[in-house]
Amino acid sequence: MAERTTEQRIADLEARVAALEEGAAAERAEDPEETVDDTFAVLREFKRSAGEGGGVVYAGSLPSEGNDGTLDWQYGLPLERIDGADWSRLAPSIDALGNPVRLSILHQLWNSTSTVAELADLPGFGTTGQIYHHINQLMSAGWLTTTRRGHYTVPPERVVPLLVILTAAGGPL
Repeated sequence: MAERTTEQRIADLEARVAALEEGAAAERAEDPEETVDDTFAVLREFKRSAGEGGGVVYAGSLPSEGNDGTLDWQYGLPLERIDGADWSRLAPSIDALGNPVRLSILHQLWNSTSTVAELADLPGFGTTGQIYHHINQLMSAGWLTTTRRGHYTVPPERVVPLLVILTAAGGPL
């Protein structure tokens, strides 16, 4: 078998790339909703994988000090699993978010504040005893964790779910 020339190998590669591009263009033509700037790309991909039973998915990508500068997170469940679950067991987690002071504490801790003393210096948070009461509620529900003694933060795995709940509760904020 004769060795192929560089020109022949390049021509073969160009033909293969052209075939791949044609295939991708054909797939886009089959799905007229798909565009380069697609608002529903996550939803469409979830629908492909969820099957006929449907389900729920949420995702987020946020700037973060860890994880190479971003916090990427996604979660999805089929409808049958959501429908078959005991919703009442979620009450403590939802209840912890149902207090304006607790939401303000979460907001402050997510932004920059990390200690009860810093929160006590801000207006509207009450006494340190009241703040600790709210902190304990948020910690027992999993919305806060300690980074070191006396310092609190929203755990990375709870940031996107928290933002999803806030967005769902208020629509466009």
